[in-house]
Order: sequence, then structure tokens, then C-alpha cells
Amino acid sequence: MAPNVTRPAVDGALEAGLLDRDDKHRPRDHGGDGDSSSDGGEHVERHFMAGEIVRDAVMGASDGLTVPFALAAGLSGASVPSLVVVTAGLAEVAAGAIAMGLGGYLAAKSEADHYEKERKREEEEIERSPETEAEEVAEILANFGLMQSEYEPVVAALRKRRDAWVDFMMRFELGLERPEPGRAMRSAATISLAYVVGGMIPLLPYMLLSEVFMALKVSVGVTLLALFVFGYVKGLFTGSRPFSSALQTTCIGALASAAAFLIARAVSK
Repeated sequence: MAPNVTRPAVDGALEAGLLDRDDKHRPRDHGGDGDSSSDGGEHVERHFMAGEIVRDAVMGASDGLTVPFALAAGLSGASVPSLVVVTAGLAEVAAGAIAMGLGGYLAAKSEADHYEKERKREEEEIERSPETEAEEVAEILANFGLMQSEYEPVVAALRKRRDAWVDFMMRFELGLERPEPGRAMRSAATISLAYVVGGMIPLLPYMLLSEVFMALKVSVGVTLLALFVFGYVKGLFTGSRPFSSALQTTCIGALASAAAFLIARAVSK
């Protein structure tokens, strides 16, 4: 009977060059769970792989919908003209998009710098103490349920492939994945664009309607609907309950705008 090797162990073997990439996608027997066809068709796994992009878009859009919405509601509570709301709102959207994008860039850049620093340290440790590092590889594989006779060839193969050895230790010892090239710029652009798109939704009624309180009512309805849809879609992508995510996102936006409106209303009296 073939050993029950887990997905991380297979990935490690791939990094070591012990398996061909095609081996990873060959049909497997899933114990009759109905996922494999009886005619020997290829098993296809479907996983969502754009997690970082979605995370950046969620971050930008959630702030973009909430902050300008609260600002517009607060200014409306102070009974200023729609033109003032639009001017202040656009300025906030521009400043917020730049600030959020810069924050995303710096975060992704710091992550990449941290990875390179830890990788260099791991390379030095392998060079200085290869036996100790090899024992750590064996321990990691043993924790996945591999017997000594099963993991010893993997350890031996990794010792012959220095880069693969370092990759293995980075992933399975330190839990660090190599950042994609250009990740920092993509993160900044995604967050900024999402912030602008989200921020324009609550401001659009003020651009179309001159009466500020009518624009506020329309803005509240449109923005709360957008927050609900956004929260629902976010729940679908993140694996949480879509309806609960939608309610949570909508409530946060509603509370922020209501607080801003009431504070501005009280101060302006």
C-alpha cells in the first residue's frame, strides 16, 4: 500500500526535484468520494489562487466605501452645500488612495525584504551546520507521518540541491513563501484603485443633486447597498458566511456615517 503522503510533503518533494510536475496532477483514487470519474478521467482541483489581490482589493474598497461616506454624512450634518461635500470628498479620496497605496507598498516591500533576510540567514546555517539542518528536514517530514525509510531519500536528495533545500526550509520550517516579483507595486495599485472606486460611490449623489439632504438620503441608500453587496462578495471569496459578512460590513459603514453625521450636527448647532 502506498504511504499516505500529504500535500505539503508532495510540494517538498517537488521542490527537491524528486517528482516531476506532471506527477502532481496525475489522477488519484479518492476512496470513492465521487470526485474521480470511473472512466479514468483526470482529477482537476479548483482552488482560488488570487488571495493577495482579493485581500488588497477588500482593504481598499472597504475603506473607500466607509471613510468618504462618513465624511460626506458629517458634512451634510453641518448643512454645507453639495459642492463643498463633493470638493472635500474628492480631496479625501485622493489623499486616502495615496496613503492606502503607500501603506500597501511599504507592507509588501517589508515582507519581501524580510524574506530575503531570512533566506540569507538560512543559507548561512546550511553552509555552517549541514548535519543539523538535515536533521531538521527529517524532523519536519516525520511530523507529516513519513517513516524513516521514506524521508531519508528526500533528505539525501535535498542535500544535493542547495537551492531546493533552502526553499524547503523557508517554507516548512519558517512558514515563509517567496513573494512574487512586483508584488509591492501591484499591491499599491490594487489598494489605491479599489479605494477610489469605493470612495466615488457615496459622493456620486452629491455630484448629481444640488440639495444636500436629498443627496444624503440617496447616498445612504446607495452606499449601504454597495456595502452589503461588497460584504457578501467578500464572504464568498474569503470562505466566511456571505450573509453574515454582508451584514457586518453594512453595519460598520452605517455606524461610522451615523456617528459622523450626529457629531457634525451637534457641533454646528
